[in-house]
Amino acid sequence: MAAGTVPAAFSGLKSRDSGLGFAKSLDFVKVSDLKRVKFARTRVSVIRNSNPGSDIAELQSTSEGSPLLVPRQKYCESLHKTVRRKTRTVMVGNVALGSEHPIRIQTMTTSDTKDVAGTVEEVMRIADEGADIVRITVQGKKEADACFEIKNTLVQKNYNIPLVADIHFAPSIALRVAECFDKIRVNPGNFADRRAQFEKLEYTDEDYQKELEHIEQVFTPLVEKCKKYGRAMRIGTNHGSLSDRIMSYYGDSPRGMVESSFEFARICRKLDFHNFVFSMKASNPVVMVQAYRLLVAEMYVQGWDYPLHLGVTEAGEGEDGRMKSAIGIGTLLQDGLGDTIRVSLTEPPEEEIDPCRRLAILGTKAADLQQGVAPFEEKHRHYFDFQRRSGQLPIQKEGEEVDYRGVLHRDGSVLMSVSLDQLKTPELLYKSLAAKLAIGMPFKDLATVDSILLRELPPADDHDARLALKRLIDISMGVITPLSEQLTKPLPNALVLVNLKELSTGAYKLLPEGTRLVVSLRGDESYEELEILKGIDATMILHDLPLSEDKTSRVHAARRLFEYLSDNALNFPVIHHISFPSGIDRDDLVIGAGSNAGALLVDGLGDGVLLEAPDKDFDFLRNTSFNLLQGCRMRNTKTEYVSCPSCGRTLFDLQEISAQIREKTSHLPGVAIAIMGCIVNGPGEMADADFGYVGGAPGKIDLYVGKTVVKRGIEMEHATDALIQLIKDHGRWVDPPTEE
Repeated sequence: MAAGTVPAAFSGLKSRDSGLGFAKSLDFVKVSDLKRVKFARTRVSVIRNSNPGSDIAELQSTSEGSPLLVPRQKYCESLHKTVRRKTRTVMVGNVALGSEHPIRIQTMTTSDTKDVAGTVEEVMRIADEGADIVRITVQGKKEADACFEIKNTLVQKNYNIPLVADIHFAPSIALRVAECFDKIRVNPGNFADRRAQFEKLEYTDEDYQKELEHIEQVFTPLVEKCKKYGRAMRIGTNHGSLSDRIMSYYGDSPRGMVESSFEFARICRKLDFHNFVFSMKASNPVVMVQAYRLLVAEMYVQGWDYPLHLGVTEAGEGEDGRMKSAIGIGTLLQDGLGDTIRVSLTEPPEEEIDPCRRLAILGTKAADLQQGVAPFEEKHRHYFDFQRRSGQLPIQKEGEEVDYRGVLHRDGSVLMSVSLDQLKTPELLYKSLAAKLAIGMPFKDLATVDSILLRELPPADDHDARLALKRLIDISMGVITPLSEQLTKPLPNALVLVNLKELSTGAYKLLPEGTRLVVSLRGDESYEELEILKGIDATMILHDLPLSEDKTSRVHAARRLFEYLSDNALNFPVIHHISFPSGIDRDDLVIGAGSNAGALLVDGLGDGVLLEAPDKDFDFLRNTSFNLLQGCRMRNTKTEYVSCPSCGRTLFDLQEISAQIREKTSHLPGVAIAIMGCIVNGPGEMADADFGYVGGAPGKIDLYVGKTVVKRGIEMEHATDALIQLIKDHGRWVDPPTEE
């Protein structure tokens, strides 16, 4: 298609290449006609097609008025069920990666690579735990020399697990270690580019082309060596370590991540090397999901079929780290994407294997059963950028006795199922009330639970229980109770839970006029059945589809429900209600919540969560719910930590220091702190944090504000106090409350 007029939204675009290929209506454009363009400070990339005569790509803005175009082409095999994306097979030693093979599990050693005996022992522990692949950092010549001893020792001990060399800043080291390791991980952000300083952000066309030529010159010998020795490669882009050149044209964005990796992939393809995989890691699960989807969408356009390594980098530790990983990895697995995974935790590497395995089982089951729903047209979901569909919060109606505006939270609600026994200890519903008062949180935020679901109401003559419920309602907490309970033991001003059958039979009309309704839906009902919603004034919808229904996907059912609501301009808030069976493992519950509800919330679909598990304690379920909302970048209720998992480059005991910092700073909701073992990703990942604590040299710490280093070479014993002082200097500190 001939080049057309650039749309008004693109006025002022500066092109590095002549002949923009935009059509007036942004209809259909051959990808091969499109060029890289610059738009003020916003960088816009549309990939050129290297296969003449191949697919035509329909382009669309990521959002109304946005200058960023993305292919409308599919990013996964199916939008209404989980179908694993077909890929080629990539061999990593004796392990095959790709869609015809199991989802492979991997982790990374934390020992000093020069410590051959220690590294060998660590690799054997990891292999014994069931990992398929192990990565080892290789930063210099001494480490590269040690790799030969590590490999030989493992072979002598009958351990043939494939080994991956993690390379940053060192092309010559990659060449050396490719002679003995099975796979080379290169980071396009720093393999051939100068170390990113985020200083030069304006490149001329000539500058840009020279750097591309330099990359090809430096990278080609490694590609040729991998071909010669039969090695695999991972082109592993990190959100936090994009080069200055990529930052110049694309910004710190998922689009920049994709283009950075494609530059290296094009060189591989030019040299007829195809034994490689991609990764698009970020510490923010929302960014991570967007980046992988963009990557796959453009691979479909190009006709490429390379496997994917999935991971949320610097996820942290404990349930926080598992939740972030479940949100990012679980979302993509349910889209049928992902061939090998790593859960990056600030814990011993063997601890990463179990959550990896649980996620792999979840993804494999969904794909094997092709979990989904009946086909439906999807027009409203934004695959490539986060746009929240925020349901209409309650408004006060004339004549209502209580204020219902607190039953849902503007940033995402947490609902809890409460038993009558738990109701007798109402302090369960509050978490550190004195702490929240001390840091000046609004009164309606004092209750860490926004609404509760009572399956059974106390008898009318149980005055203590009834008084407790009245007090909760008086402070705008929602109390939801089933229709049958409300009809037999009415509780004034309660919200009433009804299902479609109770709506269609008119049973709800027995309630007093003006009663607030909460509607429970599966999401896979026929659109005819859902028509009744048009005549209902519901306060919220609970999306409730049993996990036991193997072939029906909660995620796809919810997407289908949201399409119906959007098509009919129904803006009810939707709460993701997931009921787990008794006996479920805590990690399975965290991973299940992240993969099922998180997969929707990262697309902006949903207004909160209600997790039920009969045998799990109240605090655990509440904390998991808030971790889920925070991991999806909805509601900050505690300090956010970006914490790397440690490796042989780490310059201090990351787990010990992380625990120290968390102990002193965990009372700062809305503050994000990065704790990074070295500078490989440190400065870049500051983009996702307000303050950074980064290993700069042995025994020395550098402190950052955003991406800017503000203090260098602080002695370790003083560094935590210096970090706290830095937070104070920027007005983000509050003193921790004293427990009464």
